[in-house]
Amino acid sequence: MYNRGNTTVEMATFPSFRKLSGVLLGVTIGLTLVTICVVIFTTDQHGVRFVSSIVNTVNSQAVHPREVQNLSNDPHEDVQKSWGQYMSGNVKFEDLHLHKDDDAISKALYQKERVLCWIMTSPKNRDVKARVVRDTWSRRCNKVLFMSSVTDPKFPTIGLNVSEGRQHLTAKTMQAFRYIYENHFDDADWFMKADDDTYVILENLRYFLTSQNKSEPVFFGHHFKVIVKQGYYSGGGGYVLSKEALRRYGEKGRDPKLCSRDGGSEDAVFGKCMENLGVRTANSTDALGRSRFHCFSPEAHLFGGYPNWYYKYDANGAKKGTESISDYAISFHYVPPQKMHALEFYIYHLQPYGIVSGTQELNRKAEVKPGTQEVNRHA
Repeated sequence: MYNRGNTTVEMATFPSFRKLSGVLLGVTIGLTLVTICVVIFTTDQHGVRFVSSIVNTVNSQAVHPREVQNLSNDPHEDVQKSWGQYMSGNVKFEDLHLHKDDDAISKALYQKERVLCWIMTSPKNRDVKARVVRDTWSRRCNKVLFMSSVTDPKFPTIGLNVSEGRQHLTAKTMQAFRYIYENHFDDADWFMKADDDTYVILENLRYFLTSQNKSEPVFFGHHFKVIVKQGYYSGGGGYVLSKEALRRYGEKGRDPKLCSRDGGSEDAVFGKCMENLGVRTANSTDALGRSRFHCFSPEAHLFGGYPNWYYKYDANGAKKGTESISDYAISFHYVPPQKMHALEFYIYHLQPYGIVSGTQELNRKAEVKPGTQEVNRHA
């Protein structure tokens, strides 16, 4: 009876135990599902914001950067800044051993057309923008100098005796070229000024320079046709002085009647200085009339959407699209750190298998004007 009774008791209590276990199991499963949902939701939200930030970064480049900078209360702003800072210091391109590129022509031009690049930067941009320029395209310059208002021997930057701020960019440019003339005149044949958000393809620059003469008083860049009689070049798109142009600046540029020391728009003021020194502007479009120097990002020149002022300034008609950009484009402006890394990857690493690109002859032919020895490279 005890055993049976005991069995009877056990049978009587089992349903209660089963109900309790069921409740506990249900609670456990419920809490687990809630936790999983929270994790998935949180991850998804971050993923959406991350992807949105990428899309926003790309789309914003089709608008003039001044307009983009005026936007406020952008919910993606913090994510973009964080991503940009991460990308600026965590991309390594050390897989050159995997490539079988024939770079004999590039190496020959490196020796033949020596280019000194100087980069306009500032202390606040040194560790993000300037550092990415240093680690990417500027490595292909024969010599590169970073001009700032503070000397940093570790980076290194050269500290000029000038205050920071857009109102003093002219002084920084004038002093930078003065420093180069006095210290590095014999180190190069061509001297290029660029900003710390300019991207330059040095191989294409050197190819273009093979059609030019360093002994002529000339300089090149993205040509604006206003303000200065012969026009001037966009500072952000970068401009390149011949050795003779730098020599003239070094010998006569101290005269304030010829070259202002500070104030005004840096690129226009420097353009006026060049004109006063007898240094001429010249056509840098390729044989098909396509642009090589660019004052905006690649997307802007592809898709358009230019600001109104640009249509009045651009000497080549403010064109857009792939047919307006040279296959041997030289420079682009308003390139943030992450895009600079992206361009480095697209240009020098990403390759379609089975397609071997040959070189093209896209430089304009030099023509001697009848009855003279004057070379016309504008045809």
